[in-house]
Amino acid sequence: MEDHDILIRPLDAATDIETLSGIWLEASLKAHPFIGEPRLREQRTLIEDEYMPKAETLVAWCDGAPAGFISLLGTFVGAIFIAPAQQGRGIGRKLIAHALSLKGELSLEVYTANDGAVRFYRALGFTEASRRDVDDFGYPFPNALLKLKA
Repeated sequence: MEDHDILIRPLDAATDIETLSGIWLEASLKAHPFIGEPRLREQRTLIEDEYMPKAETLVAWCDGAPAGFISLLGTFVGAIFIAPAQQGRGIGRKLIAHALSLKGELSLEVYTANDGAVRFYRALGFTEASRRDVDDFGYPFPNALLKLKA
């Protein structure tokens, strides 16, 4: 899918994983400062070794380089991250729209303290289905489960 110099293509594990985990880290440091840099740096290994290889990942390319990605586990969005320098160009919207066209519905979890992401998802029509008080690692960072149907 190409639109306004944004190309969406499948992950090439041999060449993309390290670059995309770098985008993940840079965007996570900006969006999730409450988690802390040391913990995020530790999680980068999980992103590279476990999460990306198990997911269906689509990469957004802009100006000849990866600008962001979305990783899907069925209809669940395990990750969507855009390089901070590329944010605001509609890349996230295009990735969500592309994934929604493939899957027909999407769900995801978002840290409720990440106000920008919560606003982004609500603007796209996601609705809250539930909340929990801890994240996947048992830390006290509330998450909301959001859903969207095509």
